[in-house]
Order: sequence, then C-alpha cells, then structure tokens
Amino acid sequence: MKLSEHFSLEELCHSQTAARHNIDNHPDPVATERLTYLAHHLLEPLRERIGHPFSPTSGYRCPALNRLLGSSGRSQHLCGEAVDLKIPGIGLHDLAGLIRRELAFDQLILEYHRPAEPESGWLHCSLADPARGRANRGQALVFDGKSYREMDDVLSG
Repeated sequence: MKLSEHFSLEELCHSQTAARHNIDNHPDPVATERLTYLAHHLLEPLRERIGHPFSPTSGYRCPALNRLLGSSGRSQHLCGEAVDLKIPGIGLHDLAGLIRRELAFDQLILEYHRPAEPESGWLHCSLADPARGRANRGQALVFDGKSYREMDDVLSG
C-alpha cells in the first residue's frame, strides 16, 4: 500500500527483528493515518531536498516489537509518528541540520552518534500529527546511550 508517492506502508513497517521473532508489525488504521501524514509532510519533503531515494531504517513498531527492542513505552514509533534515518553519503549532523533548517519536526535525536564518525548511529525523527491535538516541539537532542542532551550543546563543544 502506497502512503505517498515514494513511500509504502510495508517499507515503514518492515523489521528484520519482527520477522525473526514472528511478530506481526502491521499498524492499526489510526497509526496508518499517522504514517501517511509522516510520509507526506516529512519524508517526501526530505527526499525532494536531498535529491535521491532513501528508505528509513525503522518506522512503525507494534507494542511487542517495541518491548523486544527495549524502547520506551512512550515512543512515537508506536503510534506511527517516527522514523529512524541513516542515509548513505550524508553525515547525520548534516542531515539533522537540513531537517532543522527546512522542515517541521517534533523531535530529532542523534542516537549513538560519534561526531568524529559522521555516519555513526542514526537520526530519530518524529512529526506530531495535528489530529492528536499536539504541536511539534522542535526538540533537537543527542542520546549517547545513557542520557539526553541538547544537540547544539553537544555538537558545538
């Protein structure tokens, strides 16, 4: 099922971990609507700006998969509002900067990123669906596996 011109539901639900553990990682209709919103308002504009195809490394996660991965019970992946990105040839700091300057977002989190290795880790990116009655926070953070810090504080120092 196509969610937008370049992104499909299968692509945003694909998980090798779910497949290995025989977990059905398909969203309910509400999460599918939110994934559609995310595809149209974040992924498509990002693809247009970088000028070539990419596929998120992680998107929707059902509760069983989210628990297995040890992720937070409040993760926006659970409701179809988040993707993790790693685009070959684009450093994550540069990718985060592009999104911060040019696109609406709720949270950007550089996870397990080492500044000396521009493509290390991944970028968590979420977009609040206005149907949930929430505004985007515009939070830009870095997570090192132990704590969250403001992205500007970490990357400037």
